[in-house]
Amino acid sequence: MIRFGIIGSNFITDQFIEAVREVEGVTLSALYSRTAERAETFAAKHGIPLTFTDIDDLLASSEVDAVYIASPTSFHAEQSIRCMRAGKHVLCEKPAASNSRELEGMIQTAVEHGVVFMEAMKSSFMPGFQAIRELLPSLGAIRRYTASYCQYSSRYDAYRAGEVLNAFKPEFSNGALMDLGVYCVYPMILLFGTPERIAASGTMLSSGVDGQGSIVAGYKEMEAVISYSKISNSSLPAEIQGEEGTMTIDAINLPRKLTVRYRDGRVEEIAAPEQGLVMSYEVRAFAELIRSGQLEGTLNSHAHSLAVMNVLDDARRQQGLVFPADLK
Repeated sequence: MIRFGIIGSNFITDQFIEAVREVEGVTLSALYSRTAERAETFAAKHGIPLTFTDIDDLLASSEVDAVYIASPTSFHAEQSIRCMRAGKHVLCEKPAASNSRELEGMIQTAVEHGVVFMEAMKSSFMPGFQAIRELLPSLGAIRRYTASYCQYSSRYDAYRAGEVLNAFKPEFSNGALMDLGVYCVYPMILLFGTPERIAASGTMLSSGVDGQGSIVAGYKEMEAVISYSKISNSSLPAEIQGEEGTMTIDAINLPRKLTVRYRDGRVEEIAAPEQGLVMSYEVRAFAELIRSGQLEGTLNSHAHSLAVMNVLDDARRQQGLVFPADLK
């Protein structure tokens, strides 16, 4: 039985907890929160037996084998490294770190201490994404990848009214690129590798983070066009264009329905719903790595996470988006 401790208590954590309960051989044993009241309330809600307000106490517990980290991005590196130095495996929410320098330190720590470290990009493990990978060769030579994730933030109304919540604070390494754009960049890296170059632009908010942006990534024989936003909505699907056919994907962050239109007129519709909750797939994959003694998998691998982070770093540099974490 793999026993999870949790750092962070928010809506993503709620989803993770429900997913854990669907996966055989894993359980929830402990929760860390900065205040006892919040820890006890959240633990009671989900039936988690142990609560801690000191991370060192959590890490000293013999009841914790692995830690799921869902705190703000700016805390990921320090918390992950502390967990791994204590011999705990780490499943860390996306984006894994504020920048590539932090991520390199996290990966190095995982290797040195012989523990699993994986970025929790859930879409990589969904049946829909597996279907994309399987169908990709049928499209022939790939010429273009387009992906959009534009979702008006539930916290943006407060921002417009003058209240800056955590989602729009640079000290937490937040913003549209880190929160939503990463969902478009990650599958690009998994499917096509690292681009030779990118051109990025964005709309900066007065709080110091980006509200929206675009990336054009150049490869030797194709290009990728990515758009993302937390200040407007879009219902555009993703698309992969090949010389022999074009694949339309309903949503790049949650791929469930694919349509392939071939040049010869054939149309193929593929439905790939999940069997259970979305996050259960990444939980299962993470647990299998621990059981098999592997330090990383082939999808959300150390190299893939670092390649994604390098793209995010480059995009932010071109946009002039600097986090306090970059200056440490």
